[in-house]
Amino acid sequence: MDETEFWELVDGAREAADGDPEEQADALVERLVRLDPESVLDFSRHFEARYRRAYRWDLWGAACVLLDGVSDDAFDFFRCWLIGQGREVFEGALHDPDDLAELLDGFDPAVDGDAEELGYAADEAYERLTGAVPPELGLPPAPPEPAGVPMDFEDDTVLARYYPRLWDRFGQSEA
Repeated sequence: MDETEFWELVDGAREAADGDPEEQADALVERLVRLDPESVLDFSRHFEARYRRAYRWDLWGAACVLLDGVSDDAFDFFRCWLIGQGREVFEGALHDPDDLAELLDGFDPAVDGDAEELGYAADEAYERLTGAVPPELGLPPAPPEPAGVPMDFEDDTVLARYYPRLWDRFGQSEA
């Protein structure tokens, strides 16, 4: 599976789910079970590689603006959601997280920003196809810490300074 096929699966599932992250995960599983097990593992490798690329302090800060604070687990689920938004949004956010202000049509923290199930879609599809747990993907170990420079996510003035467009559109106005 190449990168284009990976993103086509992600986009097709998002469109079928009308943007709902839980329904997107279900739609993705249904698409993946139509493939052979090795293709599902290829998809999983693509997903995991992007998930790891998004393990960055600057994206964590953007998630904090969008979700009004983000724990370790919530940032994991946010990264899954970010991948689920498709190539343009994902790559744009990696280029400059503040660009999410323009890349997102809207953002509802009650629905958006959490796609934990999307991170398990390939595992579920593989298990349905084979009856077995997926093997190790053969990727290098995940980094122990996010890339980049940490910042104080508790300080609204810091978040507003680093993400001015995102803060203006989605941040807390009390800052």
